[in-house]
Order: sequence, then C-alpha cells, then structure tokens
Amino acid sequence: MSGSTDNSPPVGVLLLVRHGDRMGFYQDPDTYTATAPQITPLGNQQEYQLGTYLRSVYLNESSPSYIQGLSTGLFNQSQVFVQADLGGEAGVIYDSCVSLTQGLWPPTTSNNITLADGTVITAPLSGYQYVPIHGIDPNNNMTLEGFQNCSTFNTHTTAFYDSPEFQKMQSESAAFLSLLPPYLGGRSTSLENMWNIYDYMNVNSIHNATFAAGLPPTFLPQAHALANWHEYNVFSDVSPDGIGNIAGRAIIPTILNEFEAILDSTNPTKLFITAISYKPFLSLFNITGVAAANPQLAGIVDYASVVAFELRQPNGDPNEATVRFNFKNGSDPQFTTYNWMNATGDIKVTSLYDALWSSAVNGTENWCSICENTEVSSCAALTLAAQQARAAALPPISPVGAGFLGAGMTIVLFGIALSSLLFFGLLKFKRPLFMGRKDREEDQVGYRHCLQFSTEPQHDRLS
Repeated sequence: MSGSTDNSPPVGVLLLVRHGDRMGFYQDPDTYTATAPQITPLGNQQEYQLGTYLRSVYLNESSPSYIQGLSTGLFNQSQVFVQADLGGEAGVIYDSCVSLTQGLWPPTTSNNITLADGTVITAPLSGYQYVPIHGIDPNNNMTLEGFQNCSTFNTHTTAFYDSPEFQKMQSESAAFLSLLPPYLGGRSTSLENMWNIYDYMNVNSIHNATFAAGLPPTFLPQAHALANWHEYNVFSDVSPDGIGNIAGRAIIPTILNEFEAILDSTNPTKLFITAISYKPFLSLFNITGVAAANPQLAGIVDYASVVAFELRQPNGDPNEATVRFNFKNGSDPQFTTYNWMNATGDIKVTSLYDALWSSAVNGTENWCSICENTEVSSCAALTLAAQQARAAALPPISPVGAGFLGAGMTIVLFGIALSSLLFFGLLKFKRPLFMGRKDREEDQVGYRHCLQFSTEPQHDRLS
C-alpha cells in the first residue's frame, strides 16, 4: 500500500481519546469484567489540558492543522459529534470527556442571549459551553467494548495463558513477582493478574506518598513492562480478523462511517470525538500495523492519550482523500505522525477501507455470531426476531381457506419481527462509502445515524 504526504489543512478529524487519571479498579483477568473506579481532579486536569492542546491545533485559524470552516468561538453542535463509553470504567470515561470538551470549548461571554427587553444574559460560570456527549452503553451497543460478554474472546485469553510463550514469561518473571506481595494489598502475584498488579502499583505511586516512598525504584517500570506485554497479547492477534482484535474490530465501522461523513460535502459535521478505554487502542495499533512499525506503541497508552485521524482532500476530490495517523501519548508535548498500514505517509481513504473492512465486526448480528452470545439484550432480541420469523414461515393450518389466514399471519408475524429489530435498533440500513462507486455495492457503510450496532439506549447526557 503506497502512502503520500499532503500538507493542505485537514477537512475533518476523528479523535480517539483515553480517559484521565483515576483511582484504582479491578479487572477480572479472564473476562475483563471491571469494578467502577472514580476519576480524580488530576484526571480532569489532564483531559482539560489535552482539550486545550487540541483546540490550539484544530480550532485555531492560525494553525496549519485548523479544520476548515470549524467554529473557533461558540460550540456549533452541527459541526461536532462527541460520544463516550459508559462501560467498564463507568463514569471515568464520560467525566474525562466532559473535561476534554471544557478545554476544547472554554467559557466565553459570547455565550449569551438578548431578551426582548434588551437584557443580555450570559451562560453560568462566565459563559460555560454545554457540549452534548452521547453515552454508549455496552450492554446495548458493543462498538466501544467489543470484548465484553464475548465468549470467544474469553477463550482466546485462556489460550494465551496456556501458551508456551506465556509459560516462558511466567518462568522468567517469577523471581520479580515473588518480591511484590508487600506492595499489592493482598492481590494475587500471578502473571495472569499482571494488569491488576501494575494498576495497583501505579495508582498508589501517584496518590499515596508512603507507598511511593517505600516502593523500590525499579519495581514500577518492571511491572509496567510486563503489563504492556500482557495486555498487548490479550488485545491483539496474529491476523487482523482474529478474535484477539475484537476491541478494535468492533469500532472499525464507526471509524469508517465517520470518514464518510467528513467527506460528504452536504454534511456539516467535521470533528468526531470518541472517548474510550485503553483496550481498543491496543487492537487498532495491531490491526493497522502501527505497533509493528513502531514497537514502542505495543503497550498500554497513557492517561489522556489521543489518536487523531486527519482527513485531507487533495484537489477537492473525495475519491482522492487521504488519512494521516497522529498519536500523542499522554504527557507528550505534541502529536507525532506515525507510519501505518505498511506504508510511509498518508493513506488513501479508499485503500484503508479496502484493508480494514474485512476485519470489521459488521453489526450486532455479526458480533453475536462471532462472540457466540445469545444472552445480552441485543443478541437476545435478534434470537427472538429469528424465532418469530421462523414461526411466520410455518405451513398454513388448512389447504385453501386457511391459506389466506396463513398469509395474513405471515405478514403480521413478519411485522412483529421487523418491529422487534427496529425497536432494539438492530436492523441495519447501509449505504456505500462513496456514492456512485459500483464496486462498493456489497461492502456498504452507513452514516452515524444508521450506526451498525444497536444504539438503544444512547443516553444523551449533557456535559
């Protein structure tokens, strides 16, 4: 896949953002079911500062990366779409996203209204700007947490723990792990539990002065290196469509949908922001070859890290549009542009689509099948609809006269099945990535309002 570099300003940007600092939480090493932690003021500040930086890059008319036409003052809801994961780390991701938007769209006295009597009323907190954030519940929409409740992913994790590679690392790290009980608050020192070991040590080294003073200086870096190895192997796979990449595969349709929306000249939305945990980063870095080309990225991204997919449109032609991969790891001072997809420089959007679409989890039904799940609400609704459809196909109860009844019942039951699918948001309506391209009639991608995963409910909470 060939790459190129176009220095024109981006026509739109898609941001994937990790949450900020939080208190510790526990993840089951086998299923990654998590307890709900709490964001800290430090985490809020990290996200706010990240938002301020992103504003200087993309909402600043003097910046070479200014998104053309994007409002630099008042927040314009038609130009921006923000969503946040409400799952494993619960309110931490959502609250981080709120702080991020505060930095992107700070208070301004221009956020006011003039009443009929001439009185000017400014929004509270010196013109605070309230940015709508769409909360994504993984119990109904697997886009941002494709690994949750996924039986085949759990099997993949178990297989990794049983692998010769894991056994070798377990042997090599045994001496180090045996030194850790005094610093783990009773947590298991098994290599399977490496994420929880590192997270406990990291959180306490930030927030507990006594713990930080007593922790040997090499222990945290060693634990971090093992956790990076552990998590990258859990959330990646040898092939792009492997189940280990499910966290990235599930979000690919959203990414491609948003690319399409940006390149649609009739669509005003040019900035998309998705707040997530660290796990989709790992899978996406593996699927896109970013980690292979840049081994230092084969690990857990830091708090307040961000990937920016910048879309450019050479000569104004959407069919020639390119996408650039920028990444800022936590406290890094600025973005770094990385090579990806076995190319140097920017990638044509059409080429990226061709490369990624075969790995994408295309809709709820596809996810339920891949993960062998019939129990979560969206999969259960699909099962119910399928049962209703099969019932509608039963033979009529009598030859001629009842044939009319059978036909009528078929229509009624089909309507019930269709209503169930629509009610649960599971029926997919899709359109081509670039209208008029006949070779895309089979591999179609819809705009975000037809997102291919169940979107019920998407709690539209205001920040």
